[in-house]
Amino acid sequence: MKKKISPDTLMPLETYAKQRPAFREQVIAHKKNRALHLGDHITLLFEDELTIRYQVQEMLRVERIFEEEGILDELQAYNPLIPDGSNWKSTMMIEYPDEQQRRTELAQLIGVEDRVWVQVSGYEQVFAIADEDLERENADKTSSVHFLRFELTTAMKIALLAGACLSAGVDHSHYHFSCAEVSDPLRSALMADLSH
Repeated sequence: MKKKISPDTLMPLETYAKQRPAFREQVIAHKKNRALHLGDHITLLFEDELTIRYQVQEMLRVERIFEEEGILDELQAYNPLIPDGSNWKSTMMIEYPDEQQRRTELAQLIGVEDRVWVQVSGYEQVFAIADEDLERENADKTSSVHFLRFELTTAMKIALLAGACLSAGVDHSHYHFSCAEVSDPLRSALMADLSH
């Protein structure tokens, strides 16, 4: 079981205000090795303890939350986004710069969040389990942001540790994309998310 964030490990607001520029820079650099572009319009950002810690600290700063109850509420919302050692968790962003095009595309991409997959060479595709916290689409359109979980078997983890290739993609009637193999920096980051 991967470690979750606890209130005593968070920076108080005043401390965070001083440390924020350096911490933000660290997280931006860290995220570069955790992003996977699936075509031109879908990006997966694979979350881990550091990326979620940053989100929590930012939320506490923006909302000016310093009371224990509020902090615990934020941790209850964000801690489930940290991988558990047998899975990967990601924020999926659907990006179209033009607002009209985005509206049109989101209407055609209903269900896309359930059609994102990863595949360990020699095993079946693992499709994402999407939006476990709340529904993010309706009858008219899907959301531009989704939260995904990819649950791996022990055999898949062993194969990855032995050097098996990892690929990913989207298999939706309106959006098809697959990459033959994820980059080495991303693969290394994802391997660190798995309990050995």
